[in-house]
Amino acid sequence: MTSLPFTATEMMTIAAARALSNDDVCFVGIGAPSAACNVARLTHAPGITLIYESGTIGAMPDVLPLSIADGVLCDTAVCTVSVPEMFRYWLQGGRISIGFLGAAQLDPFGNINTTVIGPYDKPKVRLPGGGGAPEIATSCRKVFLITKQSKRGMVRTLDFLTTFGHGEGGDHRKRLGITTEGPVLLVTDLAVWKPDPLTKAFIVASIHPGATREQIAETCCWDVRYAADVAETPAPTELELTTLRALHERTRIAHQGSH
Repeated sequence: MTSLPFTATEMMTIAAARALSNDDVCFVGIGAPSAACNVARLTHAPGITLIYESGTIGAMPDVLPLSIADGVLCDTAVCTVSVPEMFRYWLQGGRISIGFLGAAQLDPFGNINTTVIGPYDKPKVRLPGGGGAPEIATSCRKVFLITKQSKRGMVRTLDFLTTFGHGEGGDHRKRLGITTEGPVLLVTDLAVWKPDPLTKAFIVASIHPGATREQIAETCCWDVRYAADVAETPAPTELELTTLRALHERTRIAHQGSH
């Protein structure tokens, strides 16, 4: 633990990073998933293998990539393969343990919308789309999700189903012939959530320091349920905080073109 003050976003990133292990092979989404994965690599999991959708295997970026096409990924990777090989051999071949994704909209069962907000034919917002997330969510052995809480983002029913999580809940994945586990972790800026073993709906496992049950309820459209023993998420350590902040500072300088 540290006496240094920290933000809710920093707590979210660090809590997500802690879930990764040294032996994981992780398919990394851009943004918050990338920050969490690289904090893990730079602290407790130096042996983790980070894979990005552009085909970079074993990427070790010194700064956070702007996109999957950022040259820093290829420059620091052990090797780079074609996108078809990445998906067919590595991903669909069952060689990736964790898929780490963000979400524009998320429902209680870990289903994701990154396509449109509002009606599909006349959306309020058109989003970037699924990219590789639908394949990642079904082919990686487990899926981790990370997002900031808001009623706009954590909804009862998605405007569009882009990426399948646990579907309708229960054994829906199994009934469809999907053999991987699906979403097993959701980390937000207020709490750590895990799926109920039977229903597969996310329930709160731990609450971040300073956050309250009232805040969690106010920023989520579904009925919030809690584990039998809800813990407080351990506060960031000094190493975790300084590593994350240094990573963001290097990224800021690099993207500004400063030296």
